Amino acid sequence: MEITNNNYDELIDGIGKLLRQGRQKAAREVNSILVNTYWEIGKYIVEFEQHGNEKAEYGTQLFDRLSKDLTKAYGKGFSRSNFFQIRSFYLKFPIVQTLSGQLTWSHYIEIIKADHPLEIGFYSKQCVKDKWTVRELKRQMKSMLFHRLALSTDKAGFLKLANVGHEVMEAEDLLKEPFVLEFLNIPEHYQYLEGELEEKIINNLQQFLLELGKGFAFIGRQYRMTLGGKHYRLDLLFYHRILKCFVLIDLKRGEIDHQDIGQMNLYLNYFKKEENTEDDNEPVGIILGATKNEILVEYATASITNKVLLAKYQMYLPREEQLRNALIKLLDE
Repeated sequence: MEITNNNYDELIDGIGKLLRQGRQKAAREVNSILVNTYWEIGKYIVEFEQHGNEKAEYGTQLFDRLSKDLTKAYGKGFSRSNFFQIRSFYLKFPIVQTLSGQLTWSHYIEIIKADHPLEIGFYSKQCVKDKWTVRELKRQMKSMLFHRLALSTDKAGFLKLANVGHEVMEAEDLLKEPFVLEFLNIPEHYQYLEGELEEKIINNLQQFLLELGKGFAFIGRQYRMTLGGKHYRLDLLFYHRILKCFVLIDLKRGEIDHQDIGQMNLYLNYFKKEENTEDDNEPVGIILGATKNEILVEYATASITNKVLLAKYQMYLPREEQLRNALIKLLDE
């Protein structure tokens, strides 16, 4: 039988596809076995402690002995810190059915660093929903995404957030308080221009999309609109595939004022008439500013029917104590 190039290329592609699928499946199964094995080991350790054989506290001789004896018997991978992580993993996930086969042990090592069960539940669910890599999870936890989303909603929304993860059902779900742009590497007190801010966002678009959240598709920058012979330019234009609408973002170096709100309202009216198709929902406008005056926001947006959302951004990671205290206050209301 003559082997033609086309037939042979199809054979190679077919075999390659099967190999990739097989390797991915094998990796998932190995990971699932590893995670469940560590859970079982954690259970053994905790039960040993609770039966009075060892005090249930970190710093005793138990992990030293386990590390020494198991390393001698089975080789590397049994350090004292590993046993601390395994024990903590079981204590924070006491029900094995809550574990996800889609998360690796490296994911769980990061998640168990969280203190509150609601926070742990959120990051576990959000990792699966948004398919975060370990690196993306680290960034989101370091930027305290859970706390920022929680402070952008009410108490009922906060409890839902913790139980099912972050779901984008309406325009207000796009907000965080505040947005954190530390990946732009702009010093906190540097007097940057709005054009510089936009340029750096474009140069770090992947990180910016991660901060915005799931569902955003980038369309363009400095999007041109012509109204009555006059040209206007929007800083950043996105389409949200879950909300099925355009999302217009304007960047402000300082405080957001009523003129910025009026201008965004103008842009939204233009998009509704000139850009939307029959399959699109009404566009959403987000004005990102370094500060905002809540009273001004209330009065400036009172009679506007368009979705104009105002949010603060900052160039540094939030202070953990400040956000935790704000969250405690929300729960006590």
